[in-house]
Amino acid sequence: MLYIGIDLGTSAVKLLLMDQEGTVQNVVSKEYPLEFPHPGWSQQNPEDWRRAVLEGVPELLKGFDAGQVAGIGAGGQMHGLVVLDEHDRVIRPAILWNDGRTAREVDYLNQTVGKDKLSAWTANIAFAGFTAPKVLWMREHEPENFARIKKVMLPKDYINYILTGVHCTDYSDASGMLLLDVEHKRWSKEMLDLCGLTEDQMPKLFESYEAVGALKPDVAAQLGLSPEVKVCAGAGDNAAAAVGTGTVGDGACNISLGTSGTIFISSGKFGVDPNNALHAFAHADGHYHLMGCMLSAASCNKWLMEDVFQTKDYGAEQAPITPDKLGNNHVFFLPYLMGERSPINDTNARGTFVGMTMDTSRSDLTQAMLEGVAFAIRDSLEVARSLGLDIRRSKLCGGGAKSPLWRTILANVLGLELELPVSEQGPGMGGAMLAMVACGACSSVEEVCAKLVQVAQTVTPDPELTARYEARYQQFKQIYPALKGIFPALL
Repeated sequence: MLYIGIDLGTSAVKLLLMDQEGTVQNVVSKEYPLEFPHPGWSQQNPEDWRRAVLEGVPELLKGFDAGQVAGIGAGGQMHGLVVLDEHDRVIRPAILWNDGRTAREVDYLNQTVGKDKLSAWTANIAFAGFTAPKVLWMREHEPENFARIKKVMLPKDYINYILTGVHCTDYSDASGMLLLDVEHKRWSKEMLDLCGLTEDQMPKLFESYEAVGALKPDVAAQLGLSPEVKVCAGAGDNAAAAVGTGTVGDGACNISLGTSGTIFISSGKFGVDPNNALHAFAHADGHYHLMGCMLSAASCNKWLMEDVFQTKDYGAEQAPITPDKLGNNHVFFLPYLMGERSPINDTNARGTFVGMTMDTSRSDLTQAMLEGVAFAIRDSLEVARSLGLDIRRSKLCGGGAKSPLWRTILANVLGLELELPVSEQGPGMGGAMLAMVACGACSSVEEVCAKLVQVAQTVTPDPELTARYEARYQQFKQIYPALKGIFPALL
């Protein structure tokens, strides 16, 4: 049998076709635009997602027996606010995960309502990217649109609705809304009341590996598939990527260098970081996880290469950074191009080069950028270690993981063995694997991971280089606190 995985990303949807042995048979990518109507704002038209998926699936199936497709699973960008009216029409562009317009709402939630209450209700505090602050912003600034809301959804759930006609979400994705009681896996009445919403306006909750329905007959005909094809609830992109890398069970770790950067630690039981610097979310395997998320990771590389250096030859820019230069750079970079979430939770933070001199070279800036992202990921790793978690190795995925140099920097900055999966297809792979469970091909998420995930390569840290980076990290840690008070004045 065959399974379709949907990775609904920020810049494109990536569709993959996987067989039951985990071999990816075909991949199709469809790009769509991203809107920045004001500085710090980020939004998209859900119609672009719908069109990309409905056009992409028939392309994906060309040359294959569509009758062999048993299930579909999606992993998608988290936190985005998708609102539908009584006719299930999209009311306004979706406000995305990396949108920073909700600073006032976040301050209200954390300071006036109180972090202790939020953590008790949802296991998390407010971050600008989360969905609940966006709902409050919409109620304040677009009251006419707010009054029309019939359903509040997340990006990949809108695609599942298009496919099945079911208003659904899964626990992992819903965890990032600040509207879910994560520990008890139910909508938080306190947060819904605070946001002026009712439970009827929320989608039905499922485990990620549960089938939410089958394809609508008209959609099945359009896609060239059987109307008996099952669609599972899927997962938020990070939980789906974790499934794709086999990061399930107690104490497993995955680091993703995508547009954003994440460190994902799975757990068999519910737990909360006392300072809420890490997110406490449900996992796609039916259990829980802690996660640190930085807003700009591989996107920092894309920005520096394409927007500043005006090149797409990433390899050529990294070539001058020879092994002897690692841990010896005199330039630092704060990777806060869109503000920052974990662990500092500061929408005012900005990207910054520090330490440049007359002999600073182009490659010094490139190296500082790669190191800065690694240092920022370590900030979240240090929070996890402070909780007593003994993390010595991690899976590594995402576009940035394709760079051997960046892998080496990251392994030595973190002091971790980094394992690269044989098939690195991120959330799409995880979505297809969840679909296998929904269709009964495997009995659990743990079983499908054990069956399909293999490690292709392990990057081992070098003690001498790790020591050099330890000294550099201690210097890096001093830069943001020194600049924190300056950033608001720059806006």
